[in-house]
Amino acid sequence: MKPSLIFDMDGVLVDNTPYQARAFQLLFRDLGLTTNARQLLRRLNGMPATDILKTVFRNPVPEKKLKEYASQREFLYRTLYWTKRRAMPGLLPFLEAARAAGFKIGLGTGSAPETITYIIDHLDLRRYFDVVVGKDDVDKGKPHADTFTAVATKLGAKPENCIVFEDAVLGEQAAYKAGMRVVAVASSLKEKDFQAPLAVIKDFTGFTPERLLELLEQQAQAPKPDKQRAQRQYMHL
Repeated sequence: MKPSLIFDMDGVLVDNTPYQARAFQLLFRDLGLTTNARQLLRRLNGMPATDILKTVFRNPVPEKKLKEYASQREFLYRTLYWTKRRAMPGLLPFLEAARAAGFKIGLGTGSAPETITYIIDHLDLRRYFDVVVGKDDVDKGKPHADTFTAVATKLGAKPENCIVFEDAVLGEQAAYKAGMRVVAVASSLKEKDFQAPLAVIKDFTGFTPERLLELLEQQAQAPKPDKQRAQRQYMHL
């Protein structure tokens, strides 16, 4: 049986993390915060924006206010990224080859529906995905396993037969919690930042479904989540 493929969106389908970081940095400047957005996203990228924002305030902030800040950040991000939207190099040939080979393909992201539309519909990518799961479809986003578990359920796939493409440490840990294996996309992190992926790719150039099947034979089952890594990554949550 062919594995089912689950893709994160930001940093995987598109190389947009620098624009996400810039939007956060502009928001922080407006709020009088000195948090370094790039360093923050190195730890917490993949989580919903409201959850990321919770970590930068010394005192609790009402959920309504966090949503307002997240909306402001989203506006800044879309403005910065409007003319820059491009599929990750090699992505389209890989998706086309995977579809032709009969792989089931799902999208699992912490983004809201309008943000998903902003990327995948603008780039005409939705046609490649059998299932799309976003922030509104699960109770708990990454680093919890819910997003990837929901995609697998909708695909009718067993977790042990799912391969997740992730660019974030929290996303990798979420996949392992779901019992899935990972291909790391190092669009913003380095190879050493990841725990135990099947492979680390900069983008999809030259990557093929056949190569993925070869990698699966080298890792019989999903690694267990790294408790020390988890503690270090989530210590402010």
